[in-house]
Amino acid sequence: METVSTIPKDFNGQNIYVGMDVHDKSWKIHVFSDEFELKSWSQQPDVERLSNYLQKHYQGANYLLAYESGFSGFWIQRAFQARGIDCRVVHAADVPTNSKEQIRKSDAIDSKKIAKGLKNGDLNFIYVPDVQLELDRQLVRSRSTLSTESTRVKNRIKALLKLHGMPIPPYGTKHWSRKFIAWLKRQEFAGLSGNLTMKNLIEELQFYDIQKKQVDTSIKSLSQKDYFNTNVKLLQGVPSIGLLTAMILLTEIGDISRFKRFDELCSFCGLAPNCHDSGEIKQSTGLSRRGNERVKTALIECAWIAVRKDPALLLYYKEQIVKMKAQKAIIKVTRKLLSRIRYVLIHQKQYELGVIK
Repeated sequence: METVSTIPKDFNGQNIYVGMDVHDKSWKIHVFSDEFELKSWSQQPDVERLSNYLQKHYQGANYLLAYESGFSGFWIQRAFQARGIDCRVVHAADVPTNSKEQIRKSDAIDSKKIAKGLKNGDLNFIYVPDVQLELDRQLVRSRSTLSTESTRVKNRIKALLKLHGMPIPPYGTKHWSRKFIAWLKRQEFAGLSGNLTMKNLIEELQFYDIQKKQVDTSIKSLSQKDYFNTNVKLLQGVPSIGLLTAMILLTEIGDISRFKRFDELCSFCGLAPNCHDSGEIKQSTGLSRRGNERVKTALIECAWIAVRKDPALLLYYKEQIVKMKAQKAIIKVTRKLLSRIRYVLIHQKQYELGVIK
């Protein structure tokens, strides 16, 4: 009687975990199964090559890949997903490690930690926005970059003037009006080099101003698209939130309903506290450095304005200021404001002054 073989011919129902340490010119790959550490190697950055390898050597398996967020963004994740392979992105600080691995850091160790974390179910994954949202986010971020570069040029101009003992008129200390720019162009230095330096700086400043105006126009046009228009109008109904801030919040946060709990949203926005709780020692050490810095900065700036416009937030601020310093009290107000923003967006209702929910 012929014996029927029970040895599987493929990996159907089996799990294969792949940790990747990705760099510009090479990837370090580590592969685990549920039982063993299988293989480690380096290869060129090539999604198709790795996909073909997995399908050839572990045919029919359930593949789960992951790599740390960084310069490469999300294109690798999207390329694997397009091939039907589950790929995730993780925060580097969330990958479990030990003291020995921290001291002896290498690409091989990093990829192995990711693969092991996948196998053990120890990893939390980063939200991956769709391509359009990511592109919109980059446009809005470019506005902040241009403002930063413009400020740097202004500081270099003021430094040049002070270096040569040239006093700045009162109307040029805060707002750089056309009158002040005209004054800068009239300034004469002792030599040609100084005049050329000032001319180049003024032209650079004017270039950034033109770019900012163009980006502002593009952001305004983007805000009127169907997928932003309604939420932008709702956010502009919140005291202290204008068009640019609304677009920062919408492009950085994405779908706010993806946060199941308010604390998760606060953590993403950088409004979660650091704490030290050990034995009898219990203390808060300020805000966590994790979280989205752009959203945090925008929300805190809005909170300082909102307390002047919303009586309920003002009363809440007054309650807190009795117990703590102003900088800490405004963080409490910021969390309240964020809670109201969340309510407005999820329920698609207008902001109501004087109400705290």
